[in-house]
Amino acid sequence: MKTSLATRSATWALLGVLATSLLAGCGDDAGSDGSGSQGSGGPSVVAAFYPLAFVAERVAGGDASVENLTQPGGEPHDLELGISQTVALQDADVVVVESGFQPAVDDAVATLGGGEVVDAADVVDLHAVAHAEEEEHAEENHADEDHADHDHGELDPHFWQDPLLLADVADAVADALGAADPDHADAYAANADALRTDLEELDAELTAGLADCERSTVVVSHDAFGYLTRYGLTFEPIAGLSPDAEPTPAGLAELQDLARREGITTVFSERLASPAMADTLASDLGIETAVLDPIEGLSDETADEDYLSLMRENLAALQKANGC
Repeated sequence: MKTSLATRSATWALLGVLATSLLAGCGDDAGSDGSGSQGSGGPSVVAAFYPLAFVAERVAGGDASVENLTQPGGEPHDLELGISQTVALQDADVVVVESGFQPAVDDAVATLGGGEVVDAADVVDLHAVAHAEEEEHAEENHADEDHADHDHGELDPHFWQDPLLLADVADAVADALGAADPDHADAYAANADALRTDLEELDAELTAGLADCERSTVVVSHDAFGYLTRYGLTFEPIAGLSPDAEPTPAGLAELQDLARREGITTVFSERLASPAMADTLASDLGIETAVLDPIEGLSDETADEDYLSLMRENLAALQKANGC
């Protein structure tokens, strides 16, 4: 059943009251700031999902605490906030989100207020959806299904696949933290600069590593990799922007023809979503499957890794599949 914005807003208003009561009852627990990370005594940051939390943690260093609203293993599109997450969001000094990506977070930010909001959708220039016509056609074919919570409009939200855009978000987070905590503003700026250096190195590796490939077309499970086209690749998704979207029979037939025509060796599935569609297509074609991580969140398997290491794993997988 679809939930109206008015109903959601009323729900969040109630949660806000409950959260305030919960805070009043908890008092100051020894050694805990309620952030889900080690308390620093400095400002608190709440990030909506993993790439934003990665940036926030790098920029914060040891001078601020960071909580990720989307727990490891959780699918960020489907996030529903509980009381403790609502408390953290309401009390945060800085909130890092991407509007349009997680409807529950958008509703909570609009209803609860809270600290300074850094909206990645305002910081970076989001690209138009590469397969907009296919996405619109798929939505028409599933008009009776509840896909409203995954409607990204005509813009592709997966900007963090471009490391340089993620660096821009880091600068914005540093500015917001510096305003909330002027005593450590220089440290936040220096941390953002160090992260930018790491991200520029990653960008150079992607540019060099994908510069000379036998094939440039990549078949993926959902349309989460459009920002990697800057490195000379073309991505053909089985589904649309949402990992739970269903492909059409005509779309699958077109992908099979394309894969045979261009000598595709691999169909990529991803973590945090079912590999069934990718496995079926690869089986029908008699080719391999592999994982290309959209890095929307961490999983049990990747709990000890980070954005940089996962992007480098993706690079290696693309090089192997495309003969680079």
